[in-house]
Amino acid sequence: MGYRVLGLSEDIFRGYGPRKGLEGPFVYGNGRVLYYDPKAGQYWDPATDFYVEQAEMDQLHQYTLDRL
Repeated sequence: MGYRVLGLSEDIFRGYGPRKGLEGPFVYGNGRVLYYDPKAGQYWDPATDFYVEQAEMDQLHQYTLDRL
């Protein structure tokens, strides 16, 4: 499996670096930055400090796939 960079600016990553215990940061097609928490098995949004519901993650993944 591979990945594709969707013309994202380095400005999006400003302030979002590696965090202990989390994977990422992952930037989605709409510009949202999320981290994956393997212990919780969920994505975490640092902007809101909440985990993202699975239904919302499905929408984000679909949005990203539609842009490919």
